[in-house]
Amino acid sequence: MPEVIFPLDSTKPFTEQKLTGHNRWHPDIPPVATLKRGESYRIDCREWFDGAIKNDDSADDIRDAPLNRVHALSGPFRIEGAEPGDLLIVDILDVGPIPQEEGPLAGQGWGYTGIFAQKNGGSFLVDQFPDAYKAVWDFRGGECTSRHIPGVTFTGMVHPGLMGTAPSSELLKTWNKREGDLIATEPNRVPPLALPPEPDSAILGSLSGADFDRVAGEAARTAPPRENGGNQDIKNFTKGSRVFYPVYVSGASLSMGDLHFSQGDGEITFCGGIEMGGFIDIHVDVIKGGMDTYGVSENAIFMPGRNGPVYSEWLAFSGTSVTLDGEQRYLDSHLSYQRAILHAIDYLAKFGWSKEQAYLLLGAAPIEGRFSGVVDIPNSCATVYLPTEIFDVDIRPSASGPMQVDPGMGAPRAMNPG
Repeated sequence: MPEVIFPLDSTKPFTEQKLTGHNRWHPDIPPVATLKRGESYRIDCREWFDGAIKNDDSADDIRDAPLNRVHALSGPFRIEGAEPGDLLIVDILDVGPIPQEEGPLAGQGWGYTGIFAQKNGGSFLVDQFPDAYKAVWDFRGGECTSRHIPGVTFTGMVHPGLMGTAPSSELLKTWNKREGDLIATEPNRVPPLALPPEPDSAILGSLSGADFDRVAGEAARTAPPRENGGNQDIKNFTKGSRVFYPVYVSGASLSMGDLHFSQGDGEITFCGGIEMGGFIDIHVDVIKGGMDTYGVSENAIFMPGRNGPVYSEWLAFSGTSVTLDGEQRYLDSHLSYQRAILHAIDYLAKFGWSKEQAYLLLGAAPIEGRFSGVVDIPNSCATVYLPTEIFDVDIRPSASGPMQVDPGMGAPRAMNPG
């Protein structure tokens, strides 16, 4: 096993660990350790809400999720020899739940999927699902099942939802300016158009005093993906992947976290995939001057691993850029994917699952989403591929009609969601 460079104790909160990570992006957050080029390391990662979500049958914790706290990131790590303009190579050697532990922290043999309430960020289908729901998944080897969504079993596609390098001061200013301009177009929108810097609940490594206050007021939230990588939530970013990150500051300041046991394309429930804590083993190296050499001046490129689950039979649903009210939109691929997902939800409901159970399942299982046609005016076409082998019943259309499943207790809904 590689050297554990960032250990975490599951019994302690994130801020009481031996090393303190962070939950904001800023070039002045001090590195916690130095990684040598050509070497391999193990990094423990905390569940993104630092234990706020429980293994129970209530969704009140999803409704009240402390968004100002996310993400609990391991790092930043200084990479020996990395300088602005280089490309940082990160190989994911292994990634998984917290090894050989069972307990109350997500990652200790279980994880969760949540639909966020509208007032707490909403989801991809916030208009149709405005309230908070939760599903807890139990891990057994590489597979998972849920008491909240009976009748399905699937193999995890474990990956870090978030990994990236620190922005330069100039890039950080660019982020804050363009996102601030967007917020200003509709400042009272719920959910908001973007998240401005937020000092409340900021975790900034070893910074203290005036430096902490300054950085807390400038640092970018970790919710969206940006030029540095960040919260990209790419389900194929699995064991065996190699990623090339732009380097914007001396030492790169690499950070990571937000591990998922599994996820469907799009992380459509927002509190999506199957959230957990765990570990990631990485190997690092540097391509000097690689940003100019390969034209990778912004946004990482990566080579997916070959270790995801192998499913061979699929049922696919399509959607076009027409709203539920029948309004025609011009080549709106975002809307097309929403409609494809809604068609899949309506279909699964015919077998006995509630629509909320179906939605949570599509956020957690390794569905494949594709933009299938983006040029045929006025309608774009998006598709979602659902692996049929994950179901206990045959979900393919047949003359005998849909087989009925026992939906069990269903997915918990938050009390007093409004």
